[in-house]
Amino acid sequence: MDAMRLLVFMTVLAFSNSANRVLELSDRFLELRGESSWLIMFYAPWCGHCKKLDPVWNHVAHALYGTEIRVGRVDCTRFTAVATEFSIKGFPTIMYLKGDTKHTYSGDRAKEDIVGYAVRMAAPPIQHIASFHHLKEIIAQEDLFFVYAGEKEGALWDAYSELANIYRPFNYFYSIDAGCMTEHTELEYNPAILVFKDGLNYFFPVPEESEIAENLTIVNTSLADWINHERFPLFTKITHGNLHQLWKINKFLAITVVKESKIGTITTDEDAEDYVDGYKFKDMVESVIKNNREKYHKHYQFGWTGTPDLANSIAMERLQLPSLLVVNSSTMHHHLPEDPPHHLTPAAIEMFLDSVISETAPTYGGDTWPVRFYRIYYNARTSLEEMWQGNPVLTAVLFGLPLGFLSLICYSIWCSDIMDADEEEEEPQHEKKD
Repeated sequence: MDAMRLLVFMTVLAFSNSANRVLELSDRFLELRGESSWLIMFYAPWCGHCKKLDPVWNHVAHALYGTEIRVGRVDCTRFTAVATEFSIKGFPTIMYLKGDTKHTYSGDRAKEDIVGYAVRMAAPPIQHIASFHHLKEIIAQEDLFFVYAGEKEGALWDAYSELANIYRPFNYFYSIDAGCMTEHTELEYNPAILVFKDGLNYFFPVPEESEIAENLTIVNTSLADWINHERFPLFTKITHGNLHQLWKINKFLAITVVKESKIGTITTDEDAEDYVDGYKFKDMVESVIKNNREKYHKHYQFGWTGTPDLANSIAMERLQLPSLLVVNSSTMHHHLPEDPPHHLTPAAIEMFLDSVISETAPTYGGDTWPVRFYRIYYNARTSLEEMWQGNPVLTAVLFGLPLGFLSLICYSIWCSDIMDADEEEEEPQHEKKD
């Protein structure tokens, strides 16, 4: 009966236009959602970010059509009971729901990222690879994933299962028989855990059995640290959506800063003084990283961003483009090369990275309260500058009207005091005594 009611509910709420697969949900969703898998966008009609996400959300619904995942959206200004039930505090909020499972998406609002998140959340935390052919298909499709090879028992399997549940929203986790894995690569351990990324695979250094027997927590801790360090590609793209996860890896975050256009090309100002080509600078940094992976992998997570404002907010200054910025994710101190970008060479970049590790590089910023206040001031100032550059008339209206009303209020208060003072009669003078 409940299944029939849910089917009718979905049929009525679905758009009649077959070009749109998004279900418009109401307060009845709370009683009818059941155990199905749902990917929901909670929005408000007045929200600009929601309007920007809307076409992407339609593409997400098309990509997931035919799967077990139903894609819907809720207008939280009309259906407040749903917003209250799921504690929605901002718009848009993307949430995966299945039974008692409730998880809020925090990545980039791009179709591929959202679809990948939904597929991982709907699948088991650990998916089994049945054959070598299946493994080759996954290697061809996925840029980064983890694999457990061996018998599914013992402390290592338990730790892997626990961490797969934690990191499932961000990465894929698989299991495979040891014999099947040996068709691809010789196992250094049995059981073994590998990460496939950057076209290669790397093994987790499994502790000795004697160490595991003495202290089981050593497996959990060492494996958790290893997965945390390996869950991004060697030279990943850094965005506002994944930055908060990059802060958690407990490494130096080395950011190559370039400017990317809306169509994904790196823009450069060839007429600027000391011009540096953004593509060549990015490729130069990447070559240094690949040639020195073993040297720097323990200390650095490398990446690049096409959003200069992201890096400027960290450095609290407008960086030259292109640029190289290194941030200590634990203390929020940052480092910049002493040489300008047009003087940087592979050798100079390597010397700079070495100086950061040896703690001899100049240090800026931090996470003290004065620095925090200055960062707030810097972000507010740059936001205001961008608003003025984008639409000076609207900015003048937004800030001019409140200031005008405040001036009128102050004027009326002060002028009324002056007028009242003028109207007061002078006190009579005391008569002189004879």
